[in-house]
Amino acid sequence: MKENSAGLVRTQSVTFKEEFFLQSGRILSPVTVAYETYGSLNEDKSNAVLICHALTGSAHAAGYNSPDDEKPGWWDDMIGPGKAFDTDKYFVICSNMLGSCYGTTGPSSVDPSTGRPYALRFPVVTVKDMVKLQKKLLARLGVEKLFCVAGGSMGGMQALEWGVTYPDAAESLIVISSAGRITPMAIAFNTIARFAVKKDPNWMDGDYYGKASPRDGLAIGRMAGHITYLSDAAFHKKFGRRLGSQESIYDFNSVYEVENYLRYNGYKFTERFDANSYLYILKAMDIFDLSYGFGSYEEALKRLSAKTLLIDFTTDFLFPPYQTDEIVDIMTACGNPPERVTIDSDYGHDAFLLEFGEQAAVISAFLRKVRKK
Repeated sequence: MKENSAGLVRTQSVTFKEEFFLQSGRILSPVTVAYETYGSLNEDKSNAVLICHALTGSAHAAGYNSPDDEKPGWWDDMIGPGKAFDTDKYFVICSNMLGSCYGTTGPSSVDPSTGRPYALRFPVVTVKDMVKLQKKLLARLGVEKLFCVAGGSMGGMQALEWGVTYPDAAESLIVISSAGRITPMAIAFNTIARFAVKKDPNWMDGDYYGKASPRDGLAIGRMAGHITYLSDAAFHKKFGRRLGSQESIYDFNSVYEVENYLRYNGYKFTERFDANSYLYILKAMDIFDLSYGFGSYEEALKRLSAKTLLIDFTTDFLFPPYQTDEIVDIMTACGNPPERVTIDSDYGHDAFLLEFGEQAAVISAFLRKVRKK
């Protein structure tokens, strides 16, 4: 177990039996949410921090679920005693997003009206729906106001949604490698992923549960996603044009190392994630736009009253720095200038999961300033 780890933690869940109204007008009932907590809620309940995970993450953000775990939670380097999100100071909560397959209700969950998995009968959900469910969970945990909401990538989209939809519910926001809407290029890559899954003969219009899964389609979709997570510099450094086999280059048996990387990670992903959940969450990412319901992007961002830290990375291909520039310009014009830090990194979008040193220092300093106010 790593030094300063959050230690052994248990993934918990809570089920809400009452009707849960979605942004689309559809209703879910019941709804289960999986979550983990680290640290302790203080007496006046003022130290709660919500961590929002990215596209295919889970509630297991830190620590170990069992003594035999080889790897800790996905953001273990950031959450724990003495770390950026110091569990000696903060009560840290991470819940699995609505539509996922890690314990929260999603398309692979059993539809109580049929006794079978929802599959495509599951309603399309939005980032706003995910945040609404998180707020419901926090109320159950006795948290009325958050000290901070933080997240990277799609987690950062959730943090922004918190700030716009519930402007008085969080004292501060930390938005990393993210934006209030994704680019057309990002939608294009998501389209390829959905197309690949839906064209797999085993997908069967989503009703593949208990049968062969659409493994090839999901793997290809994930390969497309992985391209957006790295940068040109990272591809050069990690793979170059090196061949990964010694076969002749004049046939289709030879492969470059980058091909092996994509293939390995694509198929490895199919061992842990549900294809339908992938479709639904990508759809939620595509349709997310802070301006919906407010007339414009500017009107939406005007609602942000929380102290805000924006972190981006120089080589992020998926959420390029100009998207952060746009948020900074609007918030500054509205009289609520955010703190913005751009970190120089060759890792591309994945930097928020890899560049811990500078990122942790920036976050720790920001949270100390917020605590003093």
